[in-house]
Formats: sequence, structure tokens, C-alpha cells
Amino acid sequence: MADPNEEPRRDDWEGAGGDGGPVKSFLEHLEDLRWMLIKSGTALLVAMIVCLYGTSQIVTVLKRPLQHAALIQMGHGQRAMVRFGTNTLAVFETASHQMGPLDLGSNRFVVIQLDPVESGTNLYLAVHADLHPSEDALVASGTDLVYLDPASPFLSSLHLAFYAGLLLAAPFLFYFIAQFVLPALKVREKKYVLRACGVGVGLFLAGVSFCYFFILARALKFAELFSLWMGVKVPEWRAETYFSFVTKFMLGMGLGFELPVVLLALVKIGILDYQKLSSMRRYMIVINLVFGALLTTPEIFTQVVMAIVLQILFEISVWIAWYWDRQERKRQAAEDQE
Repeated sequence: MADPNEEPRRDDWEGAGGDGGPVKSFLEHLEDLRWMLIKSGTALLVAMIVCLYGTSQIVTVLKRPLQHAALIQMGHGQRAMVRFGTNTLAVFETASHQMGPLDLGSNRFVVIQLDPVESGTNLYLAVHADLHPSEDALVASGTDLVYLDPASPFLSSLHLAFYAGLLLAAPFLFYFIAQFVLPALKVREKKYVLRACGVGVGLFLAGVSFCYFFILARALKFAELFSLWMGVKVPEWRAETYFSFVTKFMLGMGLGFELPVVLLALVKIGILDYQKLSSMRRYMIVINLVFGALLTTPEIFTQVVMAIVLQILFEISVWIAWYWDRQERKRQAAEDQE
């Protein structure tokens, strides 16, 4: 009987898996899984604590699309903001470019500034129009965030710390998962898995960046315009709802960008090929619309944008599969000639 404390010989696991790591019992695999979960949970907890201390910085980053949405001017009307000193009193749509003797010009946004002026013992209110306001004034005229109950700031900060901590701890999580999974794979399988992970991480970050820098501000502006079309003004958004919208939308867009990795992995395995992918095009349009609804919020603009992006990524995957198929045919033709 073999000694349980004896190290497994190399030929014990080479024949079983071809460089797939030493053969382990079921309980040993469970022990490895337990330690992987413990290390991953610890890394996530530490990252969450760090992010809790940086909640204000995270909020500043997440509010940036809302501020950029205020800079997007749509429609043909003119919007005026009334300010007393540095305080904003009101923001409204003007019926004409003339307000009594005050000329508001033809720009889409104008600031009506009220300033107290002393003359002797009398105090007057001077009014003038700033026809070329700064970006700060435009941002101040946009939609703001507000909490409506005492518990919301604490719960919201925990949600933000979880999502930010997940992103911060992601390299450690990938490392711990790789420690658990890679030893069981063959050398060729490890090569494909590492390539897929590298491409997948890059595509995920590309999806999050695309959503954050190009889509979010326009989606928020569309939501505001849709609300105004319904006859409902939007001076403020609920902060917890806004943060949930932004984080889920960015996460959904990042996951959507993983579509080429999934499809091309199926091509490499042999489940799909170029002919099957090209024949799936009409069905993928419907599937991408469904994914757009599942991976984003119920707002129609974001769903359509997500579906269009997924369709473009599908077409890129079809092109890559065609290129692989062409290279494989050339290789087979060269082998046949030899």
C-alpha cells in the first residue's frame, strides 16, 4: 500500500493529465477550494474597507457623467438660470429672448445674475445677463443628487464600496482562482485559458471605459429629456438610484464586451465555426436586443446602444472566425501538397 505522505511521482500525473498537475483526492480538492474562497473573501473585504475610506472620491468619479450631461445642449429652446451671488435660485425655459428690458441673446443657455448694489442708504438689486457662461455654471444648472432618508447614505456607501472593492481586488481574485484552476489543466489548455483571460480583461475594461466616457452622459441626458417630454421636471435624482444605475450599466457593458471571448472560445473548442456563426446573424440581432435589456437598466436608449455594440462585437467575432478558417484551410492544403 502506498504511503499517503509520499509525494506523487511525476509519471503518476503526467499520464493522467499531461502536465496537468499532481493527482489529488476529492477532499484535497475541497481543501484547495476552501482556501481559495478564504483568500478571495479576505482580499475583497480588505479592498472594501479601503474603498469605504475613499467613498467621497468614488462619488466624485461617478458624478462626472452627470456633470457632462448638463453640458449637452439639445433642442431649440433657451434655458436660463437665475443666480444670486453664487447661489442658484431657479432654472427655467424662456419663452423669448427678451425679458423686459433685459436682452438674453440667442445662446441656448444664459445666466441671469442678481447682485445687491448700495447707493447711499438705499440697497438696490442689479440684474445683468451673462450670455457666455462658464462650464461651471452649466454644470450647476444640471440635475443634482439627493438622499431622501437617513439610512440611504450608509447603505449606498456600502454598495459603492462593494463594487469598487470588487474592481480593486480583481487582480488578486484572478490570481487565487488561477492557483486553483491552472494546475489541473494541460499545457495547451493553460495557453488558451491565459490568452482568453488576458483578452477578456482588456475587453471588460474597454467596455467599462466606453460606457463611462461616451455613453453614460448621453443616456442620462436622454432620460432627462424623456421625463420632460412626459411633462415631469427633473431637478434632482435620488442618489442611491443614480449610483445603482451607473454601476450596473458599466458592469453590464463590460460583461457585454466579453461576447467575442465566449464565441471564439467555442470556435476553438469546435462547437462553432465560421459557417455556423455567419448563419446565426439574424438570430443574434434578437439575442443582442434581449441581452441589451438584461445587462442594462429599463431605459430604452441604453438597451439599444448595448444591442448595437453587441452586434458589432459579433460581426468582429465572425470576421476573426473567417480568418481562422481561412488559415486552417491553407495549412491543410499545404499538408496535402506535401
